[in-house]
Amino acid sequence: MVGSTIEIDLAALRHNFSQVRKLVGQTTAILGVVKSDAYGHGMVSVARELETQGVEYLGVSTCREGVPLRQAGLTTPILLLLGIEEDEITDVTKHDLTPVLFRGDIAEAISSAALAASTQIPVHVKIDTGMGRLGVPYVEAEKFFELIKSLKGIRVEGLLSHFASADEHDKSFSTQQLKRFRRVLNQAKSAGLNFRYAHIANSAGIIDLPDSYHQLVRPGIMLYGGPPSQELHHPVPLKPVMTLKTRVLQLKEVDAGSPLGYGCTYLTSRLSRIATLPVGYDDGYDRLLSNKGEVLIRNRRAPVVGRVSMCLITVDVTEIPEVLPEDEVVLLGRQGDEEITADEIAAKTDTINYEIFCNFGGNRKKHFLNSSAP
Repeated sequence: MVGSTIEIDLAALRHNFSQVRKLVGQTTAILGVVKSDAYGHGMVSVARELETQGVEYLGVSTCREGVPLRQAGLTTPILLLLGIEEDEITDVTKHDLTPVLFRGDIAEAISSAALAASTQIPVHVKIDTGMGRLGVPYVEAEKFFELIKSLKGIRVEGLLSHFASADEHDKSFSTQQLKRFRRVLNQAKSAGLNFRYAHIANSAGIIDLPDSYHQLVRPGIMLYGGPPSQELHHPVPLKPVMTLKTRVLQLKEVDAGSPLGYGCTYLTSRLSRIATLPVGYDDGYDRLLSNKGEVLIRNRRAPVVGRVSMCLITVDVTEIPEVLPEDEVVLLGRQGDEEITADEIAAKTDTINYEIFCNFGGNRKKHFLNSSAP
């Protein structure tokens, strides 16, 4: 088939999960973050694999992601990291989802709905300790706890916060956030909230800040084989889970001085052998890789020449004369002894590996390899 192929190696996912377990031990629970289609890796299949590995929680953004997991038969607790709107309470109760809570009006609505159904709804309260996005400001936490205590339809199962810069070499702000979080945890206990989980550690926290583990950790990018950054003090051995492949669609020889692609941004400097590949920015292969990217063919690197277009790119294979039509091409992943990582691509496009995975994976059809799930 003409086009690109996404392969997801679930054996690599299991390896990365085992690295998390090795770091945090058996007594600390793990929430596997599978939001945004598992960072482009396929939410349902990844979640199913993590469930077979004994993950204690799954983390998604919204009900729109949580409900399909339940419909797919997943039974692991699911945390809605972006919280909910009032009209989603029915989905929460129907599908046994756990919302993150940070707004008083939503807390009151959840409690009222729960009492009307003669039940309690578990929630995790989010505290903003310095990220500046979602969460109850840490200086207002005590007041929020007073409100929560008055709402009989809510059961606080967890308190959480989020690091802003744990992936940076300087951990001073993360240390400050951790101190604020611990202060809030003590305030919650003083208010009589008997929560099961406190959690703040993301992938970078898991790797570099063992004091942040508490009762639960939230690995995301490290599950998919991407380091949170290149500034970590204690990097761990991770295996990339995603591979992006295509095949040579056409080969041609062009004279020196021939323009290639839109805008004629590349002129050949010699008689050149050019391979055209059926992949482009529609596949998430960023236009910023024009005249900068590389691909793997016959276990060697070949440069992208000319602009990346919507569905096609051209690469110079003059130095790899044995290339033939239909040869496999790797744009992300390993071929022989060569490897192109998401971090390498991210550096060339001034972004981060998270975005590379999401752009390549998107909601495209994927081929899952080495599953252990039934």
